[in-house]
Amino acid sequence: MGSCQSNELVTDSSQFEYQIGVKTGDRKGAGTDANVTVVLHNDDGQSTGQLHLDKFLKNDFEKGKKDCFKAVASFMSVIDFIEVWRDDGGLKDEWFLVSMEVYCKFSNKTYVFPFLRWIKEGYHYKIRHLDTSLPQHDPQKEQRLMELNDKKSTYQMTVRIPGLPIQAKEVPEDEKFSSDYQFDLVKLAAEITIKGEIVKVVSGDWDNLDDLGNIYKSDVFSKPSPLADGMWDTDEHFGFQRIGRINNSLITLCTEIPNKLAVTAEMLKPFLEGSTLPDVISKRKLFYVDLAIVEGIPVKSGLTVCAPIALFYHNKKSRLVPIAIQLKQQSADDNPVFLPSDPKYTWLAAKMWFNLADASYHESNTHLGFTHLLMEGCALATHRNLSQSHPIFKLLAPHFLYLIAINGLALTTLIDSDGWVQNTMAIGIDGMFELIKRKLDTWRLDVDGTLPKELETRGVLDQAVLKGYHYREDALPLYNIIKNYVTKYVKLYYESPATYSGDHEIQAWAQELVKPRSEGGCGLLGVPGEGTIANEKDLVCILTCVIFTGSVTHAAANFAQYDEYGFPPNYPMTMKGKPPTDKSALTESCILEALPNKAATFEIITITKLLSTYDTNKLGDYEMKYIYDPKAEQVLQQFQKELAEQSKRVQALEKKREYSFKWLDPDIVPNAISI
Repeated sequence: MGSCQSNELVTDSSQFEYQIGVKTGDRKGAGTDANVTVVLHNDDGQSTGQLHLDKFLKNDFEKGKKDCFKAVASFMSVIDFIEVWRDDGGLKDEWFLVSMEVYCKFSNKTYVFPFLRWIKEGYHYKIRHLDTSLPQHDPQKEQRLMELNDKKSTYQMTVRIPGLPIQAKEVPEDEKFSSDYQFDLVKLAAEITIKGEIVKVVSGDWDNLDDLGNIYKSDVFSKPSPLADGMWDTDEHFGFQRIGRINNSLITLCTEIPNKLAVTAEMLKPFLEGSTLPDVISKRKLFYVDLAIVEGIPVKSGLTVCAPIALFYHNKKSRLVPIAIQLKQQSADDNPVFLPSDPKYTWLAAKMWFNLADASYHESNTHLGFTHLLMEGCALATHRNLSQSHPIFKLLAPHFLYLIAINGLALTTLIDSDGWVQNTMAIGIDGMFELIKRKLDTWRLDVDGTLPKELETRGVLDQAVLKGYHYREDALPLYNIIKNYVTKYVKLYYESPATYSGDHEIQAWAQELVKPRSEGGCGLLGVPGEGTIANEKDLVCILTCVIFTGSVTHAAANFAQYDEYGFPPNYPMTMKGKPPTDKSALTESCILEALPNKAATFEIITITKLLSTYDTNKLGDYEMKYIYDPKAEQVLQQFQKELAEQSKRVQALEKKREYSFKWLDPDIVPNAISI
């Protein structure tokens, strides 16, 4: 927090000088006008007596400020814990205390006492040096229990939307945006709206695709859209969207043609570069995406969303390209298989209708449901069951920054009955919620939340399969770096099976993760140990999933939204009319007629541009310090070093890549889901 050391001398040989630094939190109401008293203690029963922290004619303990005080007291060779309390003096007496530092001038030692707590009036808090301990090792068990009971009443859990993940009943004050990070979607959208030439954009329909492209030449949209590379309508671009844009976890190795897909070897032969169908299957060059989960979901009146299945071929140029698209699950006369040899705009329409279903899945599940909402339950369980003194709380807390706040904001501005989802997406909020419900019934932490296993289940873990899979290329090293960090950290505090069984807080945490949502828990499936943590492997798996999902998974799903959705034909969120039911030649006019009008397009562009902005610190560079234990700090420093090395690797790869995939550079992956 900065030095509070002084060079002043103390003349009384029986008294020694202590410098006490105090850091008050940067959050609403954090400062106090109350009178603050401290006592320094050691485990041998020695103490300094009461030291009153006050500077004459100075307004101490203001929000976000650091204060330094000089105190004179009897010498103690070691300070093991500090006792702090306040009265109810002044107009404002609530106080959020981040930390205290005590420098003993005689011994030249500094002791750090992390608080990260609201200090109640009259309660004597006793915090140990570095404040990091498992509950069975903490002498302040009564205080620890009192604080956890308070947090359970503050961090109440409820199913706000039936069938969806557990959420906070109300956004706790401590989870709201700080003064340094104010995020207001409505205000930011308005600021963009009033910037130049918008009147020319927001009325009527599009005359042609060039007409749509011209809006990106204005100063309002300085960031280029996918239109800028001239590739949005090509098969190579469409294939790359499956492995290097916003929805990278559906592409699956095809070991046999699904029965429901009405293709034949003869039909596919022209697109296999001289190879036979059995040959490309045996060489692991055939892949598919099956969006069966979308079938029959609610959509807004008059609109349609398909449930397509598509085949992709990994060609000799190591590019993934589509070779067959069936827009409905079951073959029928009015459900043909569309091919690259079909008329230009007919094939383009099939790809756009496929991408509409893919976008519906992405925004519902890849993005909202299984980063934002799923991690909110994990954050709540952590706050409710792990003391601020618990080392695992300190490990996880930075990765929950503003998560509950942004979710609360989203539910009132983006995902309500008159919000952005309802206004701009064909599925509306009813379809979105239904997709999340369906996926929640099958999502497993040990599969879907564990990247190597998730890749393995789709047949794409092997680096020799599907070369150019940029998401795997960048995400897998990050998963391993996070897992390595978590493993080293856990080893510092858990030495034996008895350490796990004796930690009642971590056991309560695990139990709340698996407890059914109907009973007030998170209801997660596939949690190793099923609510009992008995070993390092299981704990590391859970922790790695939570950190990876809140940082890397969300970054991959979120920050390319403008680049993909910002040009609606590239990745439509809604389409008018009906999907093609035969191979008749369509025209550019048919494509334009299916697109949203100018006003709806502008709304899509505006919000996705906002949601693609970066505002918080990069992974490993924490906004608030939680880890003070020197051994743990060394582990964190190694984590930061490995992230920096990975960043260099990604930046080197980017220089060679035909298609950019910058979103998993650790230098821009945020710690948490805060947008």
